[in-house]
Amino acid sequence: MIIAIASGKGGTGKTTIATNLALVAPAAQYLDCDVEEPNGHLFLKPEIEKKTDVTLPIPQVDEKLCSLCGLCAEACEFNALAVISEKVMVFADLCHGCGTCSFVCPEKAISETGKVIGRLEQGSARAVNGEKFIFGHGVTRIGNPLTPPIIKNVKQLIDNDCFTIMDSPPGTSCPMVQTLIGSDFCLFVTEPTPFGLNDLELAVGVARQLKIPCGIVVNRSDSGDEEIRNYCQRENIPILLEIPFDRDLAFAYSKGEAAVHHSEKLRKSFQQLYQQIVAEVAK
Repeated sequence: MIIAIASGKGGTGKTTIATNLALVAPAAQYLDCDVEEPNGHLFLKPEIEKKTDVTLPIPQVDEKLCSLCGLCAEACEFNALAVISEKVMVFADLCHGCGTCSFVCPEKAISETGKVIGRLEQGSARAVNGEKFIFGHGVTRIGNPLTPPIIKNVKQLIDNDCFTIMDSPPGTSCPMVQTLIGSDFCLFVTEPTPFGLNDLELAVGVARQLKIPCGIVVNRSDSGDEEIRNYCQRENIPILLEIPFDRDLAFAYSKGEAAVHHSEKLRKSFQQLYQQIVAEVAK
């Protein structure tokens, strides 16, 4: 079972929910797909056992074979190639590594070289019961504008025999969409404010376009207004958990610790959340 935990905006508590759920769910696997700012490791404290570079295939042009026909530049949707002054220029920062240019080149003058854009780290962490579970995350290289290829590498770690939790990047842009693709269920973490509702509506729209069922966790549920609940009722979206402001959770968070290690009440809440997710997927 593959669960994506997402939010339409940052700061809603998405990683807090994802990490605490991973610590109580049986046979879990935690994958942090927020590769620009992965922070699940701060709470799960995994043992990293393997690090691998993530590369993107960038075109190289053999000027001896190139006829300057310009087909590669015409075919590139991202304007990563251009014929300038009788030379094919490659703009590596614009390249998405799709391989179209080498495919259309009639002279076979284009080959590909790997450009390091980030790294994949994998290992294991320990659940509240002491058992190990799989941990993985991606880390983008500073200056790299493309994160979906790194997210794809993180998702290659998915074990279909596990309860896989993918911590999604915030927002509704390409990295979030790339994370959600292939999920069985999406759990949106929101807060009861006008901004929270606006971004939740956008995020739910993405999940519905991808035909992924979803549920809601309302964080800091005792603040704000009732509009989130009214929206979920209108749209027939289940609210699986409401978390009022909790000093134990905030205190644990401030120390980089998971709340389920310190609060039996919260541990039971997250165990119940796991059971509700399983029931929703079973529907």
